Amino acid sequence: MYSCIRSYGINGIDAYAVTVEVTLNRSLPSFDIVGLPDAAVKESRSRVQSAVTHSGYQLPVAKITVNLAPASQKKSGPVFDLAIFLAVMAAAEQLPQPQEDTAFLGELSLSGELRPIHGALSMAIQAKQDGVRALYLPEQNAREASIVDGLQVYPVRDVIQLMQHLQSNESLIEPLPFDPMLILEGSNHFDADLKDVRGQAFAKRALEIAAAGGHNLLLIGPPGTGKSMLAKRLPSILPKLSFQEAIETTRIYSVAGLLPDEKPMMNSRPFRSPHHTVSPAGLTGGGSSPMPGEISLAHNGVLFLDELPEFSRQALEVLRQPIEDSCVTISRASSRVTYPCSIMLVAAMNPCPCGYLGSGDKCHCTVNEIAKYQSKISGPLLDRIDLMVEMPAVGYEDLQSTASGESSTEIKKRVVKAHEIQLQRYKKEGIFFNAQLNAAQVEKYCVLGEAEQKLLKAAFSSMDLSARAYHKILKVARTAADLDGSEEITVRHLAEVLQYRSLDRKYLI
Repeated sequence: MYSCIRSYGINGIDAYAVTVEVTLNRSLPSFDIVGLPDAAVKESRSRVQSAVTHSGYQLPVAKITVNLAPASQKKSGPVFDLAIFLAVMAAAEQLPQPQEDTAFLGELSLSGELRPIHGALSMAIQAKQDGVRALYLPEQNAREASIVDGLQVYPVRDVIQLMQHLQSNESLIEPLPFDPMLILEGSNHFDADLKDVRGQAFAKRALEIAAAGGHNLLLIGPPGTGKSMLAKRLPSILPKLSFQEAIETTRIYSVAGLLPDEKPMMNSRPFRSPHHTVSPAGLTGGGSSPMPGEISLAHNGVLFLDELPEFSRQALEVLRQPIEDSCVTISRASSRVTYPCSIMLVAAMNPCPCGYLGSGDKCHCTVNEIAKYQSKISGPLLDRIDLMVEMPAVGYEDLQSTASGESSTEIKKRVVKAHEIQLQRYKKEGIFFNAQLNAAQVEKYCVLGEAEQKLLKAAFSSMDLSARAYHKILKVARTAADLDGSEEITVRHLAEVLQYRSLDRKYLI
């Protein structure tokens, strides 16, 4: 007796089809699972056996062989429990063979209840692409999967409910309707507002440019100048996620198991702020079955590194390639996965160990101490920063002023307008922000006039800029022009942007 059920596995954020085959042979009773299963998959036999018994069904007295095809692909996790259960029941003729265009996902408890799984959205997307019509999965994951148009998603509570549904001529489980408006659910309200930050007009302008163009930003200054306060208010002025960006971000959080139960879609840009003791693997991702790290969890959002020189040199250096390529590849002996990581890197640091370098006589650090402190930030990493901003100490008059600065709402209007210009400009390029332009696109969209070329040529020589810095200046200048609603990049835009490339010569020795 033979049966086969369609299911799906997950590798990184990409899903792959798995055919669960079961044969029953007359021999001494046994239960074997083959097809490169890991420990969690092998343990499915105990969960399936218990679920069969507690649900009032009979486990066939035979040699049960379960094959997970393709056998060359390593299988991991408990997502195949439900498909194995149904395949065994179908092989024992206690259940009609489900149709080929139907797939089943879910972890079983010992009592037969379904428990949520990771990566449901990615598997639903792949199932739709493979021509699957109906997808059965735990009810906790159903709303997440229902975002896929053209796929009937059935929320399942336990195996008894599902068996009765499959054995009945009537539908006992109603599919969830397709709901593309899930992205609009939840609150985009932020309690922190930029009007709370006193003074620092120069830094606020840099933050606005960074938000509008998706640029990396470094804030340098003594303690108490509002570096962290400013950075943590960045989400309040970021443009909303597009539908495509929301899908990408949700897939990552779903695979990582970080998607809240009450929030089936990520509807706001993530803001990740790891502690400076984080390991390189914690930033980029890792594990025997590689999971996304902080840089991938910040995809389409912000990765904020506070007290930048306190991070280990090794942890900072692993960021260089992902920042440049907008993806990170993790290789293990048995698997190789790639996670997207298109991020805004925002960092804050003191200029020296005591924090008061350049603040009169308050700094007593030696040259060697300063050099050792700053040496953790390598030149190649610094070269990947688009804007560098000095934040001086805030004066008493600014703190006591009753005048309210611009609110996040007012600044966000300009940011959103500039972002809409970029979306329209790059609608055929597949990118969303100026920061994502490659070298060829920079030449196409960041054309300079004669006066602008002269200014940039002079700055290139006097500031000893690299080719990467040259392109970054053009991208940031393009954003400054977009904020002004200007089609052309002018001398004024270039002059403003060049101010944000000089601090590495002042502080970093």
